[in-house]
Amino acid sequence: MLHLIIADSELEPVPKNILEHPAVVNYAKRRGKKPEEVILDSTYHHAALKKLEDGNRRGRPDIVHFCLINALGSILNKEGMLRVYVHTRNDKVIYIKPETRIPRNYNRFVGLMESLFKNKVVPPDLELLKLEEKTVNQLLEEIKPDAVFIMHEQGEFMKPKDFGQLLKQFKEPAVIVGGFPHGDFKSKVDGVKISLYKEPLMAWTIVNEVIVNYENAIF
Repeated sequence: MLHLIIADSELEPVPKNILEHPAVVNYAKRRGKKPEEVILDSTYHHAALKKLEDGNRRGRPDIVHFCLINALGSILNKEGMLRVYVHTRNDKVIYIKPETRIPRNYNRFVGLMESLFKNKVVPPDLELLKLEEKTVNQLLEEIKPDAVFIMHEQGEFMKPKDFGQLLKQFKEPAVIVGGFPHGDFKSKVDGVKISLYKEPLMAWTIVNEVIVNYENAIF
């Protein structure tokens, strides 16, 4: 069983200090929602992001979207050998049941995330997605992996296939992938830092490489 954690993801509702910014107000009005109910998105809220700390990396729900589509659609997940979690910059954790079908359409995905942040579970009867207040370390304490690997551009270089073989040696390893566009992790987590390529890779590419090479090692 592989535990995949998309950590420090730039997925969050619009912060309070920019709720009245015209870019946010107009966007929410077009969507028929209150400003506090919409997800921060750099595509639409670029001007407002300039007023936020770390504004140049925030508002990237698309990264989580791509990662989840790739992970939940994988053979590993269909075989019941994957658990996926999303941790956000504000220490929220999204628990995702393996049978969850993430909308392919980006706007529908954003709407789903808005519903989740508002209601804490979606849908209420099945609870396919559940939102809780939790740090990465608290999540790790809960799932108790027997090894923790952090995908990092300054980590120890390993060929993807060799990393898959390394993961195979553990019963329940956890792999942490950054859910942000650039920079470093905000959360401090103990683990072995691993790099799979000589250049930085997109988060969803790393997710693919980890899952496919783990599949090749265990199946």
